[in-house]
Amino acid sequence: MPDQEARGAWSSKLGFLLAAAGSAIGLGNIWRFTYIMGENGGAAFIL
Repeated sequence: MPDQEARGAWSSKLGFLLAAAGSAIGLGNIWRFTYIMGENGGAAFIL
């Protein structure tokens, strides 16, 4: 079997979670939600 290259790994769990959320949800929707939330009162908008 030929020598295999070592695979890279995520440096942190947070980096992996952000990448997974970005690919599942879409970065455009994440940025749009934070903008709408800021325009409508911040955390009170979620409640």
